[in-house]
Amino acid sequence: MTIEPLRLCGLIPATFTPMLDDGALNLDAVAPMVDHLCRWKVAGMYVVGSTGEGVSLSGSERKAAVEAFVEAAAGRVPVIVQVGHNSIAEAREMAAHAEHAGAAAVSATPPSYFKPATVDLLVRTMAEIAAAAPTRPFYYYHIPHVTGVGLDMLEFLQAAATRIPTLVGIKFTSPAFYELQACAEFHSGQFEVFSGFDELLLPALAVGVRGAVGSTYNFAAPVYTHIFDACGRGDLAEGRQWQSRANALIRCVVGYRGLAGQKAAMKLIGYDCGAPRLPLQQLDLAQIDRLRGELEALGFFQWIGQTSESVTGADQKSQ
Repeated sequence: MTIEPLRLCGLIPATFTPMLDDGALNLDAVAPMVDHLCRWKVAGMYVVGSTGEGVSLSGSERKAAVEAFVEAAAGRVPVIVQVGHNSIAEAREMAAHAEHAGAAAVSATPPSYFKPATVDLLVRTMAEIAAAAPTRPFYYYHIPHVTGVGLDMLEFLQAAATRIPTLVGIKFTSPAFYELQACAEFHSGQFEVFSGFDELLLPALAVGVRGAVGSTYNFAAPVYTHIFDACGRGDLAEGRQWQSRANALIRCVVGYRGLAGQKAAMKLIGYDCGAPRLPLQQLDLAQIDRLRGELEALGFFQWIGQTSESVTGADQKSQ
């Protein structure tokens, strides 16, 4: 059986995993969030990755979250499941589960404690993981500033092309655009490369990328849709304008403790995903109110065609 890339054109939100105040999963919140993303006409969803706090979830929690997203998507958009783990055996179990649950594809970060030190070792590691889901496309997740695995991705594709039968592409979260472009062009575009930096969507499109995975797409997809549309028309000036707005938004939200700020932004548009798990720290009500004010000053809520939702002490009893 030949495994083909998904060939997704557009935004692929790296979804949040909704949680309650006590840190337990809030899977009842998955379906409304998925419906919201589908209304924004996203191209797919990337679940239990960095934004989804996959590394902070237990194996059973990751499986439950995957099942909830696949069920809520109901075939409307493909669900890509991130299965990476420091234990290859655990990663294989997650991959097999994703296949069984009906995910469209699997993806994996490399082990980041004992790291693969060479391209050959990385290929061998990913081959072990991908083989556990033999009917699903496999995307390597390259995020070297987090994993510490900064091997050359063109060399990886050259070595892996004949050794990982299900390998179809890379989620590329690195500013090395000469490398990204080389990967996208390798073997006449055989492999699908997803851009992983929201703040670099415009240059990614300029070098031939057609799909992008990102966290701020959850609450700001219309901003990035403008970038896609402008590029499609060849209107670089408008593309730059919207990328500048996106980057101002990113600087604002990420300035509020990174993922905590992003989850707060999601709450401000009406989808409560809870606070991030320890060791990350949540925002208090005063910080969320300041974030709301800064987003209003930017024009963010007008950009996405919404007003902000109120956040009260009753909403955050644990604050």
